[in-house]
Amino acid sequence: MSLPLLLEFYSDKLGALLRHQAHARLVGQYDANNAYQYIINREDVQLGWLATAVAEAGGAVPDAPATFADTAVSGKNASRTVFQSDAADAGEFINRWRPRVEALTNARHRGMLRVILGETREQQRFFEQALAGRTDLLGRRAGVDGEAIGEVLPTRWIE
Repeated sequence: MSLPLLLEFYSDKLGALLRHQAHARLVGQYDANNAYQYIINREDVQLGWLATAVAEAGGAVPDAPATFADTAVSGKNASRTVFQSDAADAGEFINRWRPRVEALTNARHRGMLRVILGETREQQRFFEQALAGRTDLLGRRAGVDGEAIGEVLPTRWIE
């Protein structure tokens, strides 16, 4: 049965979502922050898929912690640090899960997890591109050659 694997995968993906939410608060460059918002949205969708699969398998997903506190990251190079960390984490996630996903006998679950691994690889590329200074992470704006257009205001995250 794949329920224990689905629950473990859900827990890992939830941890990634919480890290990305915390890291988005540290990334002020507009385009890179938008990439984080895109990633967070996709991970929320993925967690919905996983929760449905867990429920259909007779399980229940655990309650999510309220937030993820990454107190080790701050300062002028915070963006660079989180891009490096998130790119490495995505690669480790893929390497850790790919063999286990391919060994699943439930074709529906295997297919869903393959899609999530593919989207995680896309996220890894976003982080690598942001680390390289690229600003066209989600596409190019008409008439703009990738120059930065500003910063996200810190008040965006006031709750």
